[in-house]
Amino acid sequence: MPLNINFMKLFSRYHLLLIVLILMLACKSKKTNLSGEDPVEVGDFIDFFPDVKLPFMVADSNLLKKENDSLLISYKVFSQFVPDSVTTKIFGKNGRPKIYPMGKAGGTETYLFAKALSGNKRVAMLVCFDKKDQFIAAMPLLSLDQSANTQQTGTVDSRFTITRAVIRKNPDGRISDGSEVFVLNSAAQTFMLIMTDALDDKATELINPIDTASRKQKFTADYGSGKMNLVSIRDGRKSDRLSFFIHFEKDQGECTGELKGEAIIKSASVAEYREPGDPCVMRFSFTSSAVTIKEVEGCGSRRGLRCSFDGVYPRKKEQKGKAGKTKSKSGK
Repeated sequence: MPLNINFMKLFSRYHLLLIVLILMLACKSKKTNLSGEDPVEVGDFIDFFPDVKLPFMVADSNLLKKENDSLLISYKVFSQFVPDSVTTKIFGKNGRPKIYPMGKAGGTETYLFAKALSGNKRVAMLVCFDKKDQFIAAMPLLSLDQSANTQQTGTVDSRFTITRAVIRKNPDGRISDGSEVFVLNSAAQTFMLIMTDALDDKATELINPIDTASRKQKFTADYGSGKMNLVSIRDGRKSDRLSFFIHFEKDQGECTGELKGEAIIKSASVAEYREPGDPCVMRFSFTSSAVTIKEVEGCGSRRGLRCSFDGVYPRKKEQKGKAGKTKSKSGK
């Protein structure tokens, strides 16, 4: 008889423990409600976003779908972790959008995709946090326009390169397309625009954005050939740096590339572009008559897939205006 009593006590203990474990697991699996005004933990906020695989693409049609209000993230909760300045820049001073999670993808940083709605304005937002769940930067991945003639997409690929693209049907029946490419510069806490392919007709003349910068160092000059191919080198912000702007068009404009930045002078005739958070690494080797460019590491997000920045670019003869300054348009 005592054996039966002890067995029953032991069974009751394990039965109670099993119930407690089930309740704990049920509580843990239950999603935190983020639609209220109460503060939440940043881990709960990030976990509220479902995991997605890269590449991840958002189309304008995604922003038109009706959302489940059970997934609503209140602006009060969202602004705990994302500065007001982010939404103010998109929606205006009084904009307090409704936020819905779309997904999250992780690497060195965590990328959150969110749908933000306020009135007629619908935006897919990209928000980035570091390893310690601290906010780094945010940007609109796609902003819905009111035109029936355009189709838009926002994509983050497996290398966390961000592309905003638009296709437009023109009144004459022609199709135009354009895109902007960004990468995260975590050190500067911003998403950096690295390439633009204009939606409208291509320019027939290239504007050099750094042309008026000083050119006191030995190899500061313009290099390349033709109106739409340019390597422009100017003095950097510090004495050990060179500013540069590169634009090329190959294969009758089918393959283009563009990059603007600063290179660190490594030796008397070599400089190197290398920025934190940017996978592109590029080396410049100078002679008195040319510059040789070599992609040390992939710069594919800045150019077409079937061409590269690699090449030897001859030094152009400096053209002087009346005031003794170079003209502001290249190829002259």
